Amino acid sequence: MTDTTETSPALDDAFGLLTVAMTAGAKITQPVLGGVRTRLIEVGDPGLPTVVLLHGTGGHLEAFAHVLAPFARWFHCVAYDLPGHGWSGPPAVADGGYEIPAYVDHLDAVLDHVDQPRRAAGRGPGDAQHRLALVGVSLGGWIAARHAAARPGRVDALVLVAPGGVRADPAVMGALRSLSSAAVERPGEAAVRDRLEWLVADPAAVTDALVATRLRLCRQPGAAERMAGLLCLQDPDVRRRNMISEAEAASIGAATLVLWGTEDPTGPAATGAAFARRVPGARFEALTDLGHWPQFEDPTRFAEVSVPFLRTALGPSSPRASRTTER
Repeated sequence: MTDTTETSPALDDAFGLLTVAMTAGAKITQPVLGGVRTRLIEVGDPGLPTVVLLHGTGGHLEAFAHVLAPFARWFHCVAYDLPGHGWSGPPAVADGGYEIPAYVDHLDAVLDHVDQPRRAAGRGPGDAQHRLALVGVSLGGWIAARHAAARPGRVDALVLVAPGGVRADPAVMGALRSLSSAAVERPGEAAVRDRLEWLVADPAAVTDALVATRLRLCRQPGAAERMAGLLCLQDPDVRRRNMISEAEAASIGAATLVLWGTEDPTGPAATGAAFARRVPGARFEALTDLGHWPQFEDPTRFAEVSVPFLRTALGPSSPRASRTTER
């Protein structure tokens, strides 16, 4: 079931952030996935390996606006608004809907939707065109890592960008709660810009188009109530029960790249390096002079690091593909 109403703000690009992706053939739809009307953008040849991109707390798929077209040269790219975020509907469950297990379940529904044409064509694991990767930023990385631990073999590769769930710093959690709440409780350009500039090392990376897009979302009816719900992971007790455990990190079998900006306000790059050591075979790279949103702040450098990793991990000659084919 897909909403194709052209007047829906969920389906347009009012401020031009997605112009390059649209020029490359991107399409925005709103299928109902896992009981959630999910705003989703797809671009790239569906016959290529699929890369699904997951944004962070309070965000939306435009977080990947600058990398969709470059990635689409090599992959079938899908980005979506998490439940309760952007223009997606609320979580399918009221109790725990904004905790990691619910996000993981919804991600499964997204992957089922994305992979349905290939399964219908009889392509299965071991076929390079069936292969899947997740690129997650912050909360998106947290979800991706927990998904890989809970659903072994479902995805082949991970790029985890400053993933949440690896530390619990009260000061950082308080800042995120304060800035995010202000943006929806008093939605104006200044409050929204403050929230977005917190994500980057260079404030110039926060464009007027990005501010206008986020402000439009913050002015949706019910935005403050939704924000209060999705900020539950900034509560120490809730966060603690959702953290990525040592056992979960050690169980991740997907090829993994962990990225962390050296100017990230959520913690030092050493945090990312320490997490990468917990994941078997994971590679770590610090992104010098970048903040929490390297894919937006410096998309060229982000692509230069992540695309070769993903091409290798998703290629037919990758170690994982060989092991799968031999089964």
